[in-house]
Amino acid sequence: MVISAGVNIYPVEIEHCLTGLPGVRDAAAFGIPDPDLGERLVLHVDTDPDGGPSTEEVSEFLRERLAGYKVPQLVVIDHELPREESGKLFKRRIRETYR
Repeated sequence: MVISAGVNIYPVEIEHCLTGLPGVRDAAAFGIPDPDLGERLVLHVDTDPDGGPSTEEVSEFLRERLAGYKVPQLVVIDHELPREESGKLFKRRIRETYR
């Protein structure tokens, strides 16, 4: 759970919402420390290398489907997110890039 500006946001809700966007293979949403908000919502999106959505398209897609406070302040497009040996997304490794 991410607490941003005193509001609870569940990253899995954002990640599941993106399953309907063509060109998205996977996504990792998480919070990073923010001096004003407590935590800032960040989303890394694993897209098809042959042409997935842009950061603007991802944000617009989410704005149409989620409450405004659930739309990540930062969207990053990746063509390959780090994974654990089990195949599960390695969110901690992605989050570490912000420290």
